[in-house]
Amino acid sequence: MTGLADLSQYIFATGTVLLVLAFVLHVAHTTALALGRRSTGSFGFGRRLAASGAGTDTAITLEGPGGASTSNMQPASAVLAEGSDASSGYVGSGSGVGFAGGASGPAMGSGSAQSISASMDSESTAAGSIAIGLTWAAAIMIGLSMAIRAYIVGRGPWGNMYEFSVAFAFGIIGGYLFLQRRYPIRSIGFLPLGVALFLIGYAATLPSTIEPLVPALQNPPLITIHVAMAMISYGIFATSFGAAVAYLAQGPNDRFSWLPSHKVLDEVAYRAVIIGFPIFATLIILGSWWASIAWGRYWGWDPKETSALVTWLIYAVYLHARNQRGWAGRPAALILVIGFAAVVFTYYGNLFFAGLHSYSGLPG
Repeated sequence: MTGLADLSQYIFATGTVLLVLAFVLHVAHTTALALGRRSTGSFGFGRRLAASGAGTDTAITLEGPGGASTSNMQPASAVLAEGSDASSGYVGSGSGVGFAGGASGPAMGSGSAQSISASMDSESTAAGSIAIGLTWAAAIMIGLSMAIRAYIVGRGPWGNMYEFSVAFAFGIIGGYLFLQRRYPIRSIGFLPLGVALFLIGYAATLPSTIEPLVPALQNPPLITIHVAMAMISYGIFATSFGAAVAYLAQGPNDRFSWLPSHKVLDEVAYRAVIIGFPIFATLIILGSWWASIAWGRYWGWDPKETSALVTWLIYAVYLHARNQRGWAGRPAALILVIGFAAVVFTYYGNLFFAGLHSYSGLPG
């Protein structure tokens, strides 16, 4: 098994290098958008916007993946630069935005179009296209490294701080890749990937040797399912955190044209929490069951148990607040920032507070 363990480490190192490159190119992509340098190529599907006529009426032709085009007449004031995001599948429709696949998206505000250029793709740059490819490659390499380690240990590869740090990072990368396929969030991709890169860097400083688990963790099915749920929910919450930070920067008036609109960012954050919240709730329930098996009680207010409950409550408050007129928007985004801080504390808390969950595998 020594050879397989070494192979896992080599693949992990390769994935780390790819993740670094992906992060750098995401930063370059965002910088290019901020400087107004757009690529005429398209990573997703192309779109052609042809403006014709005078006065306030504008004819818009949209070309989708199958080459079919549609046109409609609408006032020029309804044409939005941000609504021409080809990489996400958004198609502008006056006061609203829809997905190319037919699903309805969030409503957009109106604005004036100074000029509409042919073959415009506002979310695609050469750096962004390569960055997504590198992100997928990094996810595959890190995932393969984890799979080999799982085969060696005979359980989910998350029994100590090193393994869970890698798994946490993998969950963040997976959550971002999942959401960016539907929403135009590539310009904020450096935020979740930056968190993932930090975790990978932190994991690289920890002992990676395979050691026997403490007695409480010696339940392969439960540790595999329980911690996998943490990995998935934490990763998705990281993307909602990135969207919330971008929302706070963007503001309700959409300060930056190179960022997704505040409505898109709000929708991304909300959808991410909708996915992650029930997974996190199941994680707590399953953890209580496991605690009854390992320690003879369902709940003991252990520091990690308590912080997990507080984290769940914060996201529950967010889901309620977002639907209240006085708390929607900026206050809801601030709750998401606090919520992810609680996620990080739940992740790191057992390093600072002694309890039954102190099984990081670190000396001392």
